[in-house]
Amino acid sequence: MRGWFASLLAAVALTVLCGGVALAADAAPDKSAAENAPTVKSIGGVLLAYGDEDIWDENGQVIKRPGVAQKMSVADTVAETPDPLEGWNRMWFGFNDKLYFWALKPVAQGYSTVIPERPRLWVHNFFHNLMYPVRFTSLILQAKFGAAAVETSRFIGNTAFGLGGLGDVTGDLKPYKPIPSTEQDLGLTFGYWGAGNGFYLVWPVLGPSTGRDTVGYVGDYFLTPTSYINPWYWSIAADGYDKINGVSLRIGDYETLKDASVDPYEAVRDAYLRMRFKKMND
Repeated sequence: MRGWFASLLAAVALTVLCGGVALAADAAPDKSAAENAPTVKSIGGVLLAYGDEDIWDENGQVIKRPGVAQKMSVADTVAETPDPLEGWNRMWFGFNDKLYFWALKPVAQGYSTVIPERPRLWVHNFFHNLMYPVRFTSLILQAKFGAAAVETSRFIGNTAFGLGGLGDVTGDLKPYKPIPSTEQDLGLTFGYWGAGNGFYLVWPVLGPSTGRDTVGYVGDYFLTPTSYINPWYWSIAADGYDKINGVSLRIGDYETLKDASVDPYEAVRDAYLRMRFKKMND
């Protein structure tokens, strides 16, 4: 009796399986498009797949590959970064906004009036060259040894032949191809190895950040040479001068973004998250 029932059950299962395969045959993607692609049929809006292979939609497009992580887009990153401290963030955004228009911008404008653009570019090159330890360490931790070697070449070349980094000689190798710089830090390194943004944060003076990038700031601090200047207020003065010099070269960028947006807070938040995503995937 048990043998007869088991045989009947096996026959029913075989019939259902064969019927399902026959039903899906007309919707199977072309084998030339992807070898060993599964048979797929949409019934009532539900995708069906047979076999442990790729999952396809009704148009024969792969929508998922087993065991392969799906790469997030810029839009996904922005949309999936929560902002649970929006009240806190908006408060500090307003503070930073006033700090920019009431103090930082006027000082930068006065500074740019006195100091021509060329010397200000030299100062920018010097501080950028000084941040070599942050970039080099981040690239090594990402196992990007080729890019780390390029950064080392830039640092040696600019330090030796660019008067301590004032000149970006490796970036102006005309008519030869310049040696590009890779902008990386520990926050981007954490992201490279799979750490998410966490939640969005705005810090006074420092500006927009995320939970992940805030942790990265701590590591970057100990890799930044100016952090070891004594006494401590000279270290702050050096960083402040770098900030003012940088603003003097970009006056108008923030104003353009703010004037073009309905909600400046959201515009700055989205722009920051997009910029960090782009740098992480360079």
